[in-house]
Amino acid sequence: MLLARSHNGLKWYEFPGLAAHPELKHGVFTRLGGVSGPEGRDLSLAFNATDPPENVVTNLGRAEAALGLSPAAFAGQTHGVEVLVVRPGDGYQPRSPQEARPGYDALLAPAPGVTLLVKVADCQAVLLYDPVSRALALAHSGWRGSVQNILGRVVAALGETGAPPARLKAAISPSLGPCCAEFTNHQAELPPEFSPFMVRENYFDFWAISRSQLIAAGLKDENIETAGICSRCSSEFYSYRRGDLWPRFGFLAGVRRASP
Repeated sequence: MLLARSHNGLKWYEFPGLAAHPELKHGVFTRLGGVSGPEGRDLSLAFNATDPPENVVTNLGRAEAALGLSPAAFAGQTHGVEVLVVRPGDGYQPRSPQEARPGYDALLAPAPGVTLLVKVADCQAVLLYDPVSRALALAHSGWRGSVQNILGRVVAALGETGAPPARLKAAISPSLGPCCAEFTNHQAELPPEFSPFMVRENYFDFWAISRSQLIAAGLKDENIETAGICSRCSSEFYSYRRGDLWPRFGFLAGVRRASP
């Protein structure tokens, strides 16, 4: 069961297994506690055509402050599989739409001192962490990312930094659940190997697909946590399929540097 946290009107969730590592600060933020939306109370973390950029900057600052983290690095997600490596001082902390680097759907921090952010509204945000090397990654995985196995790509990239798959901890955010993941055109959109994950006609369990891909990449089943919350069913989160076309909630994480 996820751990519910709140501070100054913000509400977010933490994963129990990840929370056992105090150097890792993380949170899946709900839509509560920001300055966006018609009532000025929503915490959208994505620059978009309907929200003034200053609102998003304020929301980002509130989320970062709630976790005690530095400004977050994030990219212009495109449903691809490219991984952006972020190191302290790289300067990938956009504070306007023009500053976000396009074409990356995963971010990897090989060393502590970097905050990462992935923004979603039904897609999965998946965190991967090695408690030994303290390498951290966050991936944006929608159905297109699942088809391209972005999670396997990120696990391999972490392995190149010296973080073997068997050591990795993984957490899958609230996202479109098997109750709502309808794909009426799945024969054209999804590969045959996804067929065993069809829970009823045209509905698929992408939580189980991601778990299967992570295990195939070398992770231990007991090291994978799934939120088990459908973003379309829960009003706490933005959902594209429920009609939230532009705003996004975020999975924010960072590893603090050791004290001198």
